Amino acid sequence: MQDIPFGVTDWSNVAITEHPGVSGVAHWRTQQFGSIRVRMVEYSPGYLADHWCSKGHILLVLDGQLDTELEDGRTFILTPGQSYQVADHAEAHRSSTANGAKLFIVD
Repeated sequence: MQDIPFGVTDWSNVAITEHPGVSGVAHWRTQQFGSIRVRMVEYSPGYLADHWCSKGHILLVLDGQLDTELEDGRTFILTPGQSYQVADHAEAHRSSTANGAKLFIVD
């Protein structure tokens, strides 16, 4: 990380954007720091992503349960305090949640 001065983010003051899934909806609060995107994301109960993602992320589950499926068929269940990391174009993945989830994502 380069050329990012010290700063504090009050996530409650960051505008929300809505991103519908195949089912459910994702609400993003996004900050951009040069080429680094940082997000606080909330998935509604029943959310299923509408695409396979090939972007790299570092993702931390803050609340709820996140189900992550890789395109090769592997699945992972993450609960609060668990994270995953994946590089750009390494392994396509998509997210879902039965009961909702709150995430912190850096990509």
